[in-house]
Amino acid sequence: MTANATQSAADRMLETSVGAKVIRRLVIPAALYILIGAIDRTNVGFAALEMNRALGLSGTQYGFGAGVLFVGYMIAKYPSVLLYEAVGLRRWLAAITAAWGLCSCMMAFISNEWQLYGLRVLIGFSEGGLSSGLMLYLSLWAPERFRASILAIPITSISVAQVIGAPISGVLLDLDQPLGMESWRFMFLIEALPALALAAFAWAYFPDRPADARWLTADERAWIAANVKGAAKPAATDDPGERWAVLRSPIGWMCAAIWFCILASNYGIMFWLPQVVKSLSGLSSTATGLIVALPWAASGIGLILNARHSDRTGERYLHVAIPALLGGIGLLLANLFGAGLPGLIALVIGGACTGCTVAAFWAIPTRLLSPGSLAMGIVAINMTGSLAGATVPPLMGLLKEASGSFLPPTLLLFGIAVLCAALTLLARRLAASSPA
Repeated sequence: MTANATQSAADRMLETSVGAKVIRRLVIPAALYILIGAIDRTNVGFAALEMNRALGLSGTQYGFGAGVLFVGYMIAKYPSVLLYEAVGLRRWLAAITAAWGLCSCMMAFISNEWQLYGLRVLIGFSEGGLSSGLMLYLSLWAPERFRASILAIPITSISVAQVIGAPISGVLLDLDQPLGMESWRFMFLIEALPALALAAFAWAYFPDRPADARWLTADERAWIAANVKGAAKPAATDDPGERWAVLRSPIGWMCAAIWFCILASNYGIMFWLPQVVKSLSGLSSTATGLIVALPWAASGIGLILNARHSDRTGERYLHVAIPALLGGIGLLLANLFGAGLPGLIALVIGGACTGCTVAAFWAIPTRLLSPGSLAMGIVAINMTGSLAGATVPPLMGLLKEASGSFLPPTLLLFGIAVLCAALTLLARRLAASSPA
């Protein structure tokens, strides 16, 4: 065996060792924060089954309350990532987790739509930098061969949050005056408590950078510094304007537009699916929760399989475009079929395909953007995606209220899925024609 071959085998063993340790020590714990954040962000969709009547909310008012969270979410993106860069992951994650946990607890005590709007904005502001910060943090530890899989696990927790949260929310809603409270208020209170525990865990557990990770060997820390893009801080002589270069990049904005479409489809499903299932089936809240969990379970499985296949082939764009299009078709067929087995099968397939695009997508900007512009690029992409959460759920509420049917909102999601596929294929062409 030649010296080069020996070195290559040693590097591959180090890459495998680092990838396995990062997944076990960082990625899985980080996924808990995404999971609890997703539950606290989207459980309003289940609360709406009882809350809308209790507070006298119309479909438009509910849709605005669901979506206004993303106003705070978007405003906090860049300041939150700046704070992360200034104080490190450990302090930053503890602070924002405690803040959103307290705001989520307060949702149990709202009495009108304005309190709903205000607290949703505060929850969004508190949690605004969570996904951007964790994606940036994990990208500094992720070997290229493991990149989509490492990013897939925290993202999969969004689907897991619905699989776990939907049945739990349904059971809590079916309780009769727990602690003398309306059941939807009790649901908000109980589901907010894990965030407070995770705040303390963040402070005690996470290393701020690879050099601080005692569970890595000296060779592994050196390998990360030499081989993971952005793991070492840029030198002081680097161009300070590089951070903002993404704002002038067609690829950067194309990525942002694709992410808008992906989140528009996902949040449209999250915030309205319980009401869709309830209206079609007339089932109890507990049974509705079990039905709602099915497409999200399929989504989690599909996300992991799609990410692993993307990593194995090295192809990213078709792993976004094809599932996005199939997801839109599945959701449209589910609405047209209505209640029954064919509609349920179409709903599960549509949910699986819609949700499985996310991890493959994040392998695109983290590959194309330079280390100096990566943080700003992730922020810009996430801020654009937040617009989807702020606009699409309220628009779906307007369409539902105007038509009295869920077909127009479903057609909206189908159109967004088609646009997502088209933009991803266009981004593929732009990337192929751009210099490396």
